[in-house]
Amino acid sequence: MSVMPVFSPSIPPPTGAEAPTIAHVALPVAVSQTFDYRILPTQTVLPGSLVQVSLAGRKHVGVVVGLSSHTEIDASRLLSLETVYLQPPLPDDVRRLATFVSDYYQSSLGLAFSLAAPPLSAQPTLPKTTAQPLVLTPAGYTQLSAHAAQLGQRPAPAWRALWEIVKAGDAISIAQQQEGTASQKKYLRHWFAAGWLTSADPAKAASFPPLRDEQRAAVHAVEAALGGFQPFLLQGITGSGKTEVYLTLARDLIAQGKQVLVLLPEIHLTPQFLARIHSRLPGVDTALLHSGLPDGERLYHWQRAAEGRASLVLGTRLAVFTLLPKLALIVVDEEHDPSFKQQDNIRYHARDLAVWRAHLRQIPIVLGSATPSLESYHHAQTGRYQHLRIQQRADPQAALPQLLLTPATHRDKPGATGKVADDPRRHGISPALWSAIEERLSRNEQSLVFINRRGFSPSLKCSACTWEAQCPNCSVRLVLHTKPARVRCHHCGHTQRAPERCPSCGNLDLLPIGHGTQRLEAALAQAFPDARIARIDRDSTRHRHAFGALHRQIADRQIDILIGTQMLAKGHDFPRVTLVGVLGADNALYSADFRATERLAALLHQVAGRAGRSALAGEVIVQTDFPNHPLYDTLVRHDYDGFANALLDERRAAHLPPFTTLALLAAEARDEHLLHTFLRDAHRQALKCDNPGNIVRIYPPVPAMLVRRAGYHRAQIVVQSHQRRALQRFLMAWRPELNALRTKQVRWAIDVDPLQL
Repeated sequence: MSVMPVFSPSIPPPTGAEAPTIAHVALPVAVSQTFDYRILPTQTVLPGSLVQVSLAGRKHVGVVVGLSSHTEIDASRLLSLETVYLQPPLPDDVRRLATFVSDYYQSSLGLAFSLAAPPLSAQPTLPKTTAQPLVLTPAGYTQLSAHAAQLGQRPAPAWRALWEIVKAGDAISIAQQQEGTASQKKYLRHWFAAGWLTSADPAKAASFPPLRDEQRAAVHAVEAALGGFQPFLLQGITGSGKTEVYLTLARDLIAQGKQVLVLLPEIHLTPQFLARIHSRLPGVDTALLHSGLPDGERLYHWQRAAEGRASLVLGTRLAVFTLLPKLALIVVDEEHDPSFKQQDNIRYHARDLAVWRAHLRQIPIVLGSATPSLESYHHAQTGRYQHLRIQQRADPQAALPQLLLTPATHRDKPGATGKVADDPRRHGISPALWSAIEERLSRNEQSLVFINRRGFSPSLKCSACTWEAQCPNCSVRLVLHTKPARVRCHHCGHTQRAPERCPSCGNLDLLPIGHGTQRLEAALAQAFPDARIARIDRDSTRHRHAFGALHRQIADRQIDILIGTQMLAKGHDFPRVTLVGVLGADNALYSADFRATERLAALLHQVAGRAGRSALAGEVIVQTDFPNHPLYDTLVRHDYDGFANALLDERRAAHLPPFTTLALLAAEARDEHLLHTFLRDAHRQALKCDNPGNIVRIYPPVPAMLVRRAGYHRAQIVVQSHQRRALQRFLMAWRPELNALRTKQVRWAIDVDPLQL
């Protein structure tokens, strides 16, 4: 199906003297205004229509936000709409959601509406493989039978071969989809797009394990709220079967002809969740929406969701804007995850927008997590969210893992084996963790070693002088990577060959300091040459399907030791992993960010939950020099609630979120003097804004935590209030003053509810 610039024949063009002739269009530009364009007599335009127009000599796709019969623009200067796309116009709830984004997150209306627009410059493209066998639908049998009768004995060989398979009721396997001829693949794409094939066997019975009492109670609570707005916080320990709750609810709603939206924090979580959907809900039409898809595939999935054909939509944060005419339930899995917060352009939080969209549609929303964010946990305590709990693992044979704290720095004497505890060949792995890995290998079980640092080592230093590899563009060290030997910046992407000698003194002895995933992989490969080792981080999974392939290898027991970053910490179910080792956990305790401890607690509880998720007993070993820290105490006792309540008491005393609301003016410039001048003037204007009773507290400019990135100096102003509405009124008054200070040499943005300061 191609996207053509025609009007929809299902909507008759308006006639008569009152027919609107002017479209007010929101365009994806930074200015906070709409633009007027003339509607041609042959065009049918509705509020929410997607259109293409020219502005300053450039083509833009915009959204019609209003219609009228007059304009204040000189008629001689007025341009016409160039294209009205044959797409469903954005419905009322999506338009209201985009308007809310513009108002609350202090962005231009056009940029907010652009979040809801699909990639119209592409052609809809069927995914290369559906990851499921394909079988004929009743509609497909009718259409293809008629086509076969018309062709008689003249169908193309490729067409006939496929038709002979599907008309007999057999499935076209994944291998046949991938290995067929170019003509066969073309036919399959066409038949699938037309709805003549489905990506699972509809005759196959859904495979649902019996729900336990807590899971069943959660399902009943949500079902009782259907038809109205009600937020639920589903707090279930790791491995408790929260996904089964989601899919049970989805099954019942889809059977009623409804749609369900499931949001995941990161792309790499989608393959496992999609496989679970195919297992539990065979035959259900599922749309997948995330930024990792090619534009053509994303448009294909978007159209199926917008037309109501896809019953279940699975996506990352941008999917919250998807058109869903039959939407009945929203699920946000791992709701605590910071990946739901957009960190550039419009800095929206998809979890919060999902709650707002559920309110607009008057439907329930389920926020699921083993480690809820303090904001959601506080809402549950105050009754704003209904709190549902699952405190047992779904597998009755699976118990929570035993947790051991072991020193991160080792000063032990040689033990009975004669091995020295601080043997450099172990590269930061403690004796306890080393022995535990050996034991798992002997039992043919899997181990996961977690360190949230990719690369070989975090820094490269000279042993003779003070030289250290620094990024020329950022105020950070360069990270040493191997194969090939390069030093890289993980902030701006700068990369260069690793020096062979010190650039300062010429010394040949350059020392890699610290440990990353590559260094641990090399050390374990050397120590256990027969072990099958996999490293999972951003470097090893750059290819689109790399993570899915590694995930299948883990599930098929082709991997003995996993080494990875936080990509492995959440949402994954590895039944044969019985050991989790955590290195470098203490690093977050030194952070100046007030949210660092909360993020570390969530990360540790999540990564610990990867162990012992089946009948095999699990063990977690955390290397730390602060075993008496309250965070580690709650981790040992599996008591996230105790930690959350203690941290909420600290936040309340310090007047920090969720008891206050923050906004951040983040600015950057190549010229440090211009940056400080801009922020000084911005601060002066802030003090002049209407602020009755000084209910909004305005802090002076300070450097950002990363003071220089990609050649830009960075600084910020924080504003704070106990009243969200008062802060919004202040920001609406301050923003025009900031626009008046606008200079091309300084880039700035307002970040409402920032996750990082």
